[in-house]
Amino acid sequence: MAGINKVIIVGNLGNDPEIRTMPNGEAVSNISVATSESWTDKMTGEKRELTEWHRIVFYRRQAEIVGEYLRKGSKVYVEGRLRTRKWQDQNGQDRYMTEIQGDVLQMLDSHPERNQGGQALQGRNMQLGRNHYAQNSQPAYQTPQNQTAASQPAPLPSIDDQIPF
Repeated sequence: MAGINKVIIVGNLGNDPEIRTMPNGEAVSNISVATSESWTDKMTGEKRELTEWHRIVFYRRQAEIVGEYLRKGSKVYVEGRLRTRKWQDQNGQDRYMTEIQGDVLQMLDSHPERNQGGQALQGRNMQLGRNHYAQNSQPAYQTPQNQTAASQPAPLPSIDDQIPF
């Protein structure tokens, strides 16, 4: 049986995104997302909170969109996979970093943010999947408001709910 490596994070950016360009010209972005949990200490009755920081990397078109629309404090939903990178530092010591490789990004802010060009983000809950195309979280087809009843499709005939066996 194959293993599962899936991470889902909902939180807020702690800093503005870091955007770089790889030698092949593709964009890479790194964001740091905070998630928090709170509880009441049963011994003291004191309210406690723990904040965890998650480093997330996006590539190509997703990285460009992250740089254009996200800012410190932006609320995001991210799906991805844990990846551990290995490299050697200047002293020849092996170094490791585990981060989330983002596959899906959904911007959850309730108001449109403005990019540097001043254009508003139209789909506030815009979702960016692995295919790197922006997808609005609205249904793909919506009937226009001004369409008349005559041009509406006929209702489907009723179906017998009885099981045939």
